[in-house]
Amino acid sequence: MADKSFGNDYDHNTTIRFFRRWWKLLTGVFIVALIASVVVSLLITPRFKSTATLFPTNSNRLSKAIMDYHYSLDFMDYGIERDCEYCIQILLSESMERDVCKRFNLMEHYGINPDDPHKFFKLHEQYRGNVNVKRTEYLGVEVSVLDVDPQWAADMANFIATNYDTVCHRIHHDRAVDAADIMSGVCQKLGQEIQLLQDSLKRNPQYALGLTELIDEKCAQLADLQTRAAQTEVDMNENVSYKFMLDQAVASDKKAYPKRSIIVLLGAFGTLIMCILVLLLLDATKKDEENKQA
Repeated sequence: MADKSFGNDYDHNTTIRFFRRWWKLLTGVFIVALIASVVVSLLITPRFKSTATLFPTNSNRLSKAIMDYHYSLDFMDYGIERDCEYCIQILLSESMERDVCKRFNLMEHYGINPDDPHKFFKLHEQYRGNVNVKRTEYLGVEVSVLDVDPQWAADMANFIATNYDTVCHRIHHDRAVDAADIMSGVCQKLGQEIQLLQDSLKRNPQYALGLTELIDEKCAQLADLQTRAAQTEVDMNENVSYKFMLDQAVASDKKAYPKRSIIVLLGAFGTLIMCILVLLLLDATKKDEENKQA
């Protein structure tokens, strides 16, 4: 029976001969790539990162917690997971982005040509690349901003966190205005119905029992609706806070990007590996041609 070899038949002398043959070229490539990577890393403008942390409050109506004694909401409660998701969505919304871009004139700050037909797309991409919003482990929300100016990054992060209240109030106000208009019309209609029933009671006292019960029912509906209208008016006019601010963003004294050591190592060793692969491929091609000629 023929012997079978299960070992590794690779000849390490081949590798040694390869590096003896090409060591000068590989050393030169590595040195050049190392120098080039250092130069490139130095040319990259450093960016600084600032982070503000907040906790969203319970998204239920604050007026209900204050004005309705039957309601069990404590308006000092932190929000639940649902409120955290709402908060992130609002912080990443187009409304928030427009407010920030207008407040900080980001088109000029990012050096975008106002005559560029794709200026708004470029502005959006720059903004999304520099602003990050994420949930923390304990249902808080972190707003992080990258910028070449550390103070600018801190100011943007703090503005986004502060403007969260403004955007929330804008959303709630628009909704409350619509609700207030509807409830005002319904209250007016109920008032007219009650007046008609009271007039009917005066003219037809023999139906006093039925009319009185109907009037009481309509009055209870009107009172409940007026309470809701008062709560809606509070939501519409009071500019309350929808968050608890935990940490204000401060200007960083250490750059967050680029990581020059990583760029240099990846650039130098990546180029070296590519050079080795190319040389191996050339050697294999050359051997194939020699075998065909033989």
